[in-house]
Amino acid sequence: MALAVFITIMYLVTMVANGLITLVVISEPRLHNPMYFFLCNLSIIDICLCTTSVPQAIANCLVDRPVMSFARCYTQMYAGIYFGSTECFLLAVMAYDRYVAISNPLHYTIVMNWRVCILLALGTWLLAFLLAIVPWLANQFHICGHNEINQISCELTAFMKLICSNMARSQLTMFLNSTAIVLFPFCFILFSYLRIIVAILRIHSAGGRWKAFSTGGSHLAVVAVFFGNCIVTYIKPQSKVSQDSDKILSVVNGVVIPTVNPLIYTLRNQDVKSGLKRLIMKKL
Repeated sequence: MALAVFITIMYLVTMVANGLITLVVISEPRLHNPMYFFLCNLSIIDICLCTTSVPQAIANCLVDRPVMSFARCYTQMYAGIYFGSTECFLLAVMAYDRYVAISNPLHYTIVMNWRVCILLALGTWLLAFLLAIVPWLANQFHICGHNEINQISCELTAFMKLICSNMARSQLTMFLNSTAIVLFPFCFILFSYLRIIVAILRIHSAGGRWKAFSTGGSHLAVVAVFFGNCIVTYIKPQSKVSQDSDKILSVVNGVVIPTVNPLIYTLRNQDVKSGLKRLIMKKL
């Protein structure tokens, strides 16, 4: 019951916070620029990612023996993989956006025009489907023996423990996918921020350096939390034995991170807070 209450509160905060960010970005003309366009995409992804598993997890906490069909389990698992993978690529795109804004501000609007932004956003959704969903759909699973998932939701690492045949192939698929979806964007983000740091150090005024650092600081905090958890969850070798740490990581990945993302961006971003105040005043 305590876990159900905690997850419910976090889910409500996630939905309200990300919904407000999306509404503010859409309704506030001052926020119609590439940075907030990608932030709006991130909020939508977090809403979808959280909704794929959290309502079912809350329901599972309220019954002694939760049961779900294989079709529902597959749908929940693939949806979680897809939205999580999309967020990985989107965070890399947001790092590139910050790099262009800080290192080449005079040509920022030319480089990151609306056509480029829309193509990058669509590319993240399409690339996530091609790299995350298609390989798993092509991989044939054979389930035998017990059919109990020791997890609060139908999550990939927990589902793999039910596979009794072709385990080496499934492990290889998961490792290759995780490398392409998690490690490559993470390395690209690190490279982008190294270039950003070099560009910041070239700024002569202390005020300018601080402003440039603060614009990318919130994004870097999101990256550290999200990719750190993904690397620990999916890159490490998988075992057939369920551990309590897997459940903790699942809660962090599916519940805590979608809640933390909007809080980090809004608490450190004066433009979003000002837009939210103006929106509230209009409604009043």
